[in-house]
Amino acid sequence: MGLHGSKFPSEARVLMLGLDGSGKSTLLYKLKYNEAVVTVPTVGFNVEMLETNEKGFVLTVWDVGGQHQMRAYWEHYYEDTAGLVFVVDSKDKTRMIEAKQELEKILGNKSLKGLPLIVLANKQDLPGAASTGDITESLNLMEICGDRRWFLQPCSAKTGAGLDECFRMMAHFLKTAVGGREECLQRGKKSFKVMTQQDYW
Repeated sequence: MGLHGSKFPSEARVLMLGLDGSGKSTLLYKLKYNEAVVTVPTVGFNVEMLETNEKGFVLTVWDVGGQHQMRAYWEHYYEDTAGLVFVVDSKDKTRMIEAKQELEKILGNKSLKGLPLIVLANKQDLPGAASTGDITESLNLMEICGDRRWFLQPCSAKTGAGLDECFRMMAHFLKTAVGGREECLQRGKKSFKVMTQQDYW
């Protein structure tokens, strides 16, 4: 994919949410700098621009803190969002119900209706991590995702496995649409040319 920091004219805002400790900031910096960065709990947000070299398309990723007291402010970041990434800790099975509840609240917000979703099943490198099938069932993704486009990607913020695929898929979701290549995805003042999967890959 080739992600780095230069800005190109076409961009989309992606909101990355998840419970505290799920590894959001770690995976974002691993993808951005290809380094395992030791992070502290995010108070507020981090923003990074990820560039897809092939088509000059930039994803501006907003990583918002997941502590319980921060979640009440998540909705303040929904405006102009074009895509959602929700990160779960695959190892911490005791918090899957909590993660499901928070994801349901997010997807139920009218401001985010119909937006594409990628669920990142993080920490797959750890022994005893839940499988993608178990996570799909625990989060009830088949039902709560409705008719939105969604994808579950196993990954590891530590090794970087699966991260590139995640944001490739997000870029693909944002640059394609059911109904033909002339349709545009519009969020706020932004507009993106629709491409077929063949165009993108």
